[in-house]
Amino acid sequence: MKNKIILTILSIIMLSGCVGVSSKGLFGTGVSVALDPRTVGTQIDDSIMQKNLSARILIKDKKYLLAVKSKVIDGRIFLTGKVEAPEEKLQLTKLAWETKGARSVRNDIKIKEKFNFKRSAKDVLITSQLRTAIILNKNIKATNYQIDTYKKKIYVYGIALTLEERDLVISEANEIVDVEDVVASITLLEDLRIQKE
Repeated sequence: MKNKIILTILSIIMLSGCVGVSSKGLFGTGVSVALDPRTVGTQIDDSIMQKNLSARILIKDKKYLLAVKSKVIDGRIFLTGKVEAPEEKLQLTKLAWETKGARSVRNDIKIKEKFNFKRSAKDVLITSQLRTAIILNKNIKATNYQIDTYKKKIYVYGIALTLEERDLVISEANEIVDVEDVVASITLLEDLRIQKE
């Protein structure tokens, strides 16, 4: 019985995205397909990506059904909502980056936990050091990377132009003092489904 209810809700969510005339989205305004600057093919691709990501998030944990929302626009993924712990936010960001065709991920998910100033300050310092290191490295396109640090563990998400650039980013992260681990979800440009012409 419980599985039937979940399947019914998931079906309603999946079918609600198939409305072609107008839809109310992440930004709260109706967008007509005719006025959308994206091609119909891109709109379909974005819709498929969004449904795929939503299903994978729901499979990860059913509690995310109402807690987390996703939106895809031209391969760019936007996440909103609230979760219990920073690890959950980072896992959801990783899931989004692993979605085929993702060009970027904007994670605006909020954390419901007590604030620890000392830990947060150290994590901000580590993130700042890595951000500075990749900006100063002329062989890395720094704007292609998102960096999160939690409990001295660096999470790097992004798109590398070459394999050498990906290795440089990981190397820079490993050189920072006090870093306990580096988790890299870096996609190569040649592996993207949607590429800038």
